[in-house]
Amino acid sequence: MKKIGFLSFGHYQDVRGSLVPTARESLVQAVELAVAAEELGVDGAYMRVHHFAPQYSAPFPLLAAMAARTKTIELGTGVIDMRYENPLYMAEEAAVTDLISNGRLQLGISRGSPETALDGSHTFGYLPEEGSTDADLARDKAALFRRAIAGHGIADANPRMTGSTGKLAIDPLSPGLPERIWWGSGTRATAQWAGEQGMNLMSSTLLTEDTGVPFDELQAEQIEVFRKAWAGAGHAWSPRVSVSRSILPIVSETDEYYFGLRAQRESTDQVGILDGARSRFGRSYIGPPDVIAEQLAADAAVQAADTLLVTIPNQLGVDFNAALLGNIVSLVGPAAGLR
Repeated sequence: MKKIGFLSFGHYQDVRGSLVPTARESLVQAVELAVAAEELGVDGAYMRVHHFAPQYSAPFPLLAAMAARTKTIELGTGVIDMRYENPLYMAEEAAVTDLISNGRLQLGISRGSPETALDGSHTFGYLPEEGSTDADLARDKAALFRRAIAGHGIADANPRMTGSTGKLAIDPLSPGLPERIWWGSGTRATAQWAGEQGMNLMSSTLLTEDTGVPFDELQAEQIEVFRKAWAGAGHAWSPRVSVSRSILPIVSETDEYYFGLRAQRESTDQVGILDGARSRFGRSYIGPPDVIAEQLAADAAVQAADTLLVTIPNQLGVDFNAALLGNIVSLVGPAAGLR
């Protein structure tokens, strides 16, 4: 059985039709949806992190609030842009949140995607060293973060306070958290690197490379590259792999009203230029549940992964999205062989 979770960008805007007009509504509804999703049997509640935009930006307070209201559902990110983070403070926040959740945190981290701000992470005070790139900055911070949550000594002890001259680890630590870190990968090369480093693989509906083959086949190739790299590195535990999909079963007039016209327009991959790279965007799955199930059963990457994250239209509110997730786990998932 594959795990099925939802992924929300947390959009909020006071416009006609939106049930999420403010940042407070976006945050409160995220907690409410996590509670509803757990009751429906959904396996994970994930958030996408963006800065300088009306979306989720500070994940740990929200994840902790979700953790306090739920018991079994996984809580995660997809992804945190490490360029913006203080890795040691983030390590403390992650450990505290994971302890509150009793070990349910699944943290997706990466270099991040193009943002609304020019050099936004530089504005936060984080600049790459001379001769290195933003990608290098993200990887260096990820390495320090992972060392910290694994309990490695980070800071020199003050002998007057501790009687020691050794290194101090962050406090608290949360056992098992180092094995629940995922790297958001958009290429086969970064998937290989993630496997070598010993992080789980998180792949979305966008790949920042294109070889001309359908999206799901290219993504399945990425997953294969990751697993080979993992095996070659000899890590002592089995990794997880997630893929994201836009899945919108049409079972009511309301569903048809919102998404019926998109079914044909988004039924194929899209290819374009993103951040200077030729990129391939995955198709959406919109239509009757049995049709979607058949399509997902033929999706090479969905079948290769162990976790499917469903992107949701969060501005339509908790009730709509709970119903959508319920249709996916009860109608689409079993028919597609996912449950």
